[in-house]
Amino acid sequence: MNNKQATSPNLCSIYLAGGCFWGVEAYFRRVTGVVDVVSGYANGSFADPSYEQVIAGSGHAETVQVLYDSKLIDLETLLAHYFRVIDPTSLNQQGNDKGVQYRTGIYHVDTADKAVIDRALANLQLYFTTPIVVENLPLQHFYPAESYHQDYLGKNPYGYCHIDINLANLPL
Repeated sequence: MNNKQATSPNLCSIYLAGGCFWGVEAYFRRVTGVVDVVSGYANGSFADPSYEQVIAGSGHAETVQVLYDSKLIDLETLLAHYFRVIDPTSLNQQGNDKGVQYRTGIYHVDTADKAVIDRALANLQLYFTTPIVVENLPLQHFYPAESYHQDYLGKNPYGYCHIDINLANLPL
């Protein structure tokens, strides 16, 4: 738990995997109510992987930790933003990125969030004829990615991104 979480009862975390974490991170940095976003690796087969290990098949998902103020934005709204920028029916691929590390997933740390996520995924399924393949699991572990991955698109504004991050500026 980081210091921001420990100091405010209104701060909550959710972990979202949506393909390459550069775009997911940049998108959520623009969402009102989000306090911080960290790119990293979640739910793989061993501790503290490197990027090279992740792309070689460690089983980790490129994931962002989204720290948000629950007085300014709720989990349902965050998930609506998330669903706006992923293809929930695409298994292990988002945009041009292919591999298990690019799977979609929602990883919770608060057991009360599971019911909210279950409802959101069930409602989302109503809009698709093919099955939703977004993982809905407790977070097993999360390791921040290397520093060059953090705020990558802020540092490299013309870097590759499969997400239209400007959607964050538009109402849902």
